[in-house]
Amino acid sequence: MKPFAYAVLPATVVALAAAAVAPVGLATASADPAPARKDHFAVIGDVPYGPAQINRFPAWIQEINAADPEFTVHVGDIKNGSTVCPDDYITGIRTVFDTVASPLIFTPGDNEWTDCHRINNGGYNPLERLEFVRDTFYPTPGRTLGETTRKVSADTAAGYPENVQWREDRVSMAAVHVVGSNDGTLPWTGATAPNAEQLAEQAARFESALATVRAAFADARRREDRAVAIFLQADMFDPTWSPTFADVSAFRPLVQLLIDESNAFEGETYLFNGDSHKYNADQPLAVGSKWLSLYGVEGSSELQRVTVDGSGNNTNWLEVTVGRDKDEPVLTWTRVPYVH
Repeated sequence: MKPFAYAVLPATVVALAAAAVAPVGLATASADPAPARKDHFAVIGDVPYGPAQINRFPAWIQEINAADPEFTVHVGDIKNGSTVCPDDYITGIRTVFDTVASPLIFTPGDNEWTDCHRINNGGYNPLERLEFVRDTFYPTPGRTLGETTRKVSADTAAGYPENVQWREDRVSMAAVHVVGSNDGTLPWTGATAPNAEQLAEQAARFESALATVRAAFADARRREDRAVAIFLQADMFDPTWSPTFADVSAFRPLVQLLIDESNAFEGETYLFNGDSHKYNADQPLAVGSKWLSLYGVEGSSELQRVTVDGSGNNTNWLEVTVGRDKDEPVLTWTRVPYVH
């Protein structure tokens, strides 16, 4: 990308957002809402990437709005990994997020903070970028983004308002801040190993994520829910490459936790992620999976994982439907092509 493009892209986002439907105000919702009138929600991620997608992003949001989902989840990466990370780009995306008609849950990706140390990202301090991301997207902890907001249970006391839980249609849900780049532990530019401050940030954030996942399963068991759904950015089971354990070591405790919790839960367990950019649906922790041996974990799980399309494959959004028949899966999904 030419250097001048870095300066004009944020302005493009803001201008297009201003042309979109304006926010209509707040509508409160209880932490445990009444049975929903709708039975589907939207998941997107790794979007927008580059000028063409930035230009189309407001129109894509309006297409999702027209489908009237119960809520929308963005699983992280609001820019590609080779462009700069300025304030006005991040706030411009927030402006577009404000036009999402349904409650919007956003969990950060690595491109908007972890990878901003890269020279072609502007050479930022990732921890400073992380604080700006938190200030921008979580100004009111415990409440979603979007035109119509709702309450969620957030780990605000520990300092992680992005790690949240909510419940819909007897499905216990959680979005947790777990990112690619081995959860942000890859060395920053010019270094050969992660520094102490970097490792301390990851350890504390990851503990909050684990606690949020545990709480989602505990709530599901207590309420006898039908399913648990977890949303995060990192693809811990990316089928497009063959990592070593060192490449994914930070994720091991979460992988083991998903095995333990899903096996102890009588309902179904789902994991939605982005990061690897190519739609995929599989059971990465099933008996015989290569991921069990790679992570060195014990046990197996029938966890159903879904990766949303992103980057150059971002031609659709994922519509997830909540089943009503006890003989069908709790969650099913389809990719809905964008028109614009």
